[in-house]
Amino acid sequence: MKVTIDGQEIHVEPGTTILQAARMIGGESVPPAMCYYSKLQGSGGKCRCCLVEVSKGSDANPTPMPKLVASCVTGVMDGMEVNSKNSARVEEARKSVTEFLLINHPLDCPVCDQAGECDLQNLSFQHGKSETRFIEEKRTFEPEDIGPNIQLHMNRCILCQRCVLTADQLTDGRVHGVISRGDHAQISTCLSKAIDNEFSGNMIDVCPVGALTDKTFRFKSRVWFNKPYNAHRNCDKCCGKTTVWMFGNEIQRVTARKDEYHEVEEFICNTCRFDKKEVNDWVIEGPRKFEKFSVINRNNYALHAPKVEIKTEKHILEGRDQDQKRISMIEVPENTNGNSNS
Repeated sequence: MKVTIDGQEIHVEPGTTILQAARMIGGESVPPAMCYYSKLQGSGGKCRCCLVEVSKGSDANPTPMPKLVASCVTGVMDGMEVNSKNSARVEEARKSVTEFLLINHPLDCPVCDQAGECDLQNLSFQHGKSETRFIEEKRTFEPEDIGPNIQLHMNRCILCQRCVLTADQLTDGRVHGVISRGDHAQISTCLSKAIDNEFSGNMIDVCPVGALTDKTFRFKSRVWFNKPYNAHRNCDKCCGKTTVWMFGNEIQRVTARKDEYHEVEEFICNTCRFDKKEVNDWVIEGPRKFEKFSVINRNNYALHAPKVEIKTEKHILEGRDQDQKRISMIEVPENTNGNSNS
């Protein structure tokens, strides 16, 4: 089947969605997606971030679709023509959806562990507005421990339901889900229940915002201060292929490996994620590749940038020199006279 997206033609198999076809093309034509997850059955159709304009239905029926459609749940037709980045209607719709998602979302990026790898931050940067029209009081919740290593911040949740699908499809006894309806809807566990299955940590990886956080990494560091490496170990519960995030010689957290669309390649167990934090537990394969404009990549110390000197008393910045060495991707060898090489 032939489909054209933003003037780029591609042939796909029957049953392919518009979003999947756009990802095959790549580039700026790929619509953003906050709820769709290719590894989870039944995902998509909730956040409306991936709306596109179908200017031609198919060769058999060239009539354009009157309304914008969700690309993640709309299948392609032979001869279909789609406008994604080249449509003013789509651009305005994505701005409106972004504004809606931010209605109850708190402005706590400076203290949120998801900062620097948050899909909602990326969406806001591309389609957000500098002002808000929402004058009502935001709904608020207290942080809730939903397991020994996971904390739920419902204030940040956008109800994409990825975590519910993950628990439903990876485990036998899901104990959490969406309760209530409408603007009262929230993610929560059943009464007196805690999520303690072996694959519960994957809910943290699939969450596109900072609603589910790793308590073992909470407030430890920013992601751009860590050095992510691909690593693996022999595990009898999962694939054992992970990304370890290091600060100096310390592993501060372990996550599943993700692709260019921030989706987990293979789910990992809680033993690998929470219990194996020693370097000797892993075979380090090498540094991960970053997205071109990722906040981690921008912190690459090989980047040519003007040197900033802070003129202040040395004791205020106590430990700064040691921290720079730990953050740096390149180890600085020591001379015999005690001075470091430049």
